Amino acid sequence: MDYQDTIYGINGPVVTVKNSRSFSMMEMVFVGKERLVGEVIGVSDQKTTIQVYEETTGLRPGEPVSGTGSPMNVTLGPGILNNIFDGIERPLKEIAAESGSFISRGNNTPPLNENREWDVTLTAKEGDYLKGGDIYAELPETPVIRHKCMVPPGISGTVVSVKPNGKYRVNDTVLELKDDSGKTHPLSLCQKWSIRMPRPVEGYLPPNIPLVTGQRVIDTLFPVSKGGTAAIPGGFGTGKTMTQHQLAKWCDADIIIYVGCGERGNEMSQVLDEFSELKDPKTGRQLMDRTALIANTSNMPVAAREASIYTGITLGEYYRDMGYHVALMADSTSRWAEALREISGRLEEMPAEEGFPAYLPSRLAEFYERAGMVKNLNGTQGSVTIIGAVSPQGSDFSEPVTQNTKRFTRCFWALDKTLSYARHSPAINWIQSYTEYFPDLDPWYTEHLGEDFIQYRKKINNILQQENKLMEIVKLIGSDVLPDDQKLIIETARVIRVGFLQQNAFHAEDTYVPLEKQKLMMKVILHLYQKSKQLISASIPISNIVKTGLFDKLTKMKYDIPNNKPEMFDDYIKEIDDTLSKIVSA
Repeated sequence: MDYQDTIYGINGPVVTVKNSRSFSMMEMVFVGKERLVGEVIGVSDQKTTIQVYEETTGLRPGEPVSGTGSPMNVTLGPGILNNIFDGIERPLKEIAAESGSFISRGNNTPPLNENREWDVTLTAKEGDYLKGGDIYAELPETPVIRHKCMVPPGISGTVVSVKPNGKYRVNDTVLELKDDSGKTHPLSLCQKWSIRMPRPVEGYLPPNIPLVTGQRVIDTLFPVSKGGTAAIPGGFGTGKTMTQHQLAKWCDADIIIYVGCGERGNEMSQVLDEFSELKDPKTGRQLMDRTALIANTSNMPVAAREASIYTGITLGEYYRDMGYHVALMADSTSRWAEALREISGRLEEMPAEEGFPAYLPSRLAEFYERAGMVKNLNGTQGSVTIIGAVSPQGSDFSEPVTQNTKRFTRCFWALDKTLSYARHSPAINWIQSYTEYFPDLDPWYTEHLGEDFIQYRKKINNILQQENKLMEIVKLIGSDVLPDDQKLIIETARVIRVGFLQQNAFHAEDTYVPLEKQKLMMKVILHLYQKSKQLISASIPISNIVKTGLFDKLTKMKYDIPNNKPEMFDDYIKEIDDTLSKIVSA
């Protein structure tokens, strides 16, 4: 480069450089005297277009722009877990310690602590032939997660030198490989990877293991698989963030990546405080020991919001490659799409539906397609499950982000503001929601819980569907005109809605419910339904059955029966039989 490239035009986060041939598409660059981080998003012989991931206030034409020669990337290594980053992997705790509550522009704090020493065990020895993905060192990243250092994809060769086991920093060389051409590759505890490029895998596996969440409406009616994709659409105040918090706390993933993408700052600070205090039910230690948070609030630069979900999924893929099951929570993809729309407007691109860019569907597809249960390059199995919240304005599910998300996810948990305002939590509407994972997951449910679990689920779902149709009649002419067998459906559906689908996140026994208890709860509800149906067919009025108080008792069994005492359900079945037999003999 014979001359220095300089800024020609500034339009919000979009900066242009005129008549430059120095930059390549998607290259990471430094903009201005403060060296703001940016990425090249358009190249022509007349101008180069850059999106800047930091606030551009005060930038002037004529300030220098320099390239890095590499794409926008993140540093992958020990220290990611139990940490909080912004959308481009800058560590917010360290920045706060250095410069206070606000991130200074051009901050070059390294993503991972470069001075911390890790207790490293080298698993490779001299003479070994290693290829991309092979593990050459291990260390305890947190008390519950063992970090495995892997050869970066695309590199292979024979080990020519290995350091002894001991304490090393992330950038210390611990091993050297010599490839077939004779070139030596020094390997440290970390590596860099482009956020836009999926990490390679050996192959994809069928999504046939459920992500167990302990939330009855999800595990029973609308399960998602490990390596699956799910969308949680809902208007303001319907509980998207609360639902994702519950999943992050209780799902049986090994690693949680939580991306707060464009959410309100006070909401995000609540997440950070809450996660820091939470005890992990699996280990009894802090949940943060296996969690990484990406906080990109609505007052942060809009371009960094667009990058944040790619940063999150890249971190998730890295831990997947070690053989872990990762759950990624993106809250919310609507704010991410709004960032796309704003940048697209600055670039003067032709808008599509509701002003969103025409490439919105392909960008959503790129993101959700990075989920999956995979066989890794090193022979292990891992998964990344993506659960994305969508915030349609006015709860309008016909808007572009929700509709396009539906195309690329196989699980749809539709949040209902009517249920939310009625304090029914989680407010997942059982009529609008669906899952396409039943054919994949039913063999697992049959093997671990028996064929009857699937039968119970179908019957419960059938009762809810029948109630939905009957309520149309009830709204018109009232419930008194219904025959007793239809009144029984409405009464049983009430027990299912209040006693089974509704769940209290603040109750010790109800915040998480194991699958075995979920099955037994369905069994007891259906037992009462079948017995009552027999009595009604024998001309016993339903009013006599309701007076026994059995229906009301079953709505409270989620609290009254502890998770570790499944034998108490037998007492409930016996009580139902005894009470109803007295009605017959009376």
